[in-house]
Amino acid sequence: MENLVRHLKSKFITGLFVVVPVGITLFILKFLFNFADGILGSYLDSIFSNFVVHREYHVPGLGMLTGAIVIYLSGILATNVMGTRLLKWWDELLSRIPLVKSIYNSSKQLTQVFKEGKTSYRRAVFVEWPRVGVRAVGFVTGEVERDGERLVVVYVPTMPNPTSGFALFFRESEVYDSGMTVEEAVKFVVSGGAVVH
Repeated sequence: MENLVRHLKSKFITGLFVVVPVGITLFILKFLFNFADGILGSYLDSIFSNFVVHREYHVPGLGMLTGAIVIYLSGILATNVMGTRLLKWWDELLSRIPLVKSIYNSSKQLTQVFKEGKTSYRRAVFVEWPRVGVRAVGFVTGEVERDGERLVVVYVPTMPNPTSGFALFFRESEVYDSGMTVEEAVKFVVSGGAVVH
């Protein structure tokens, strides 16, 4: 009986480690699909229902397909002379509206990082934070000079979500080499410290 319980427990735990990542992946993919499809989907469904089939009808993926076509056409527009002028005018317009300006400019900077295809993390380091004697993993994102002193900008992420964290200024002498590559440090953070190199 004891062997059976031990067998069931070990197989259940092993199965859990197989099923949970797959379940989370499917959940996120479903959420992303529904979100992308829902942006235009509800409008397209009402148009399709009223003018084509004359009854309530839903076509899964129609919003996503239309969104992809809109993105493609925007790409064509952005690569010709008239389109470039139109986009410049649009940028200037959105940059004048108070609340929209901050959201639009931040979004633009984020997409610029992906467009350039390079990470803003230069190296993985240790810093003493949140207090002296405790070392946190951080990523050097830049260097600035303030009052004649060279400071290092270090992004200290929160675990297990590296997209939230703190951007902190340190003197060069307060930043220590972690001995990890940026990729290894990201794995360390995402795994909650379980994957150590």
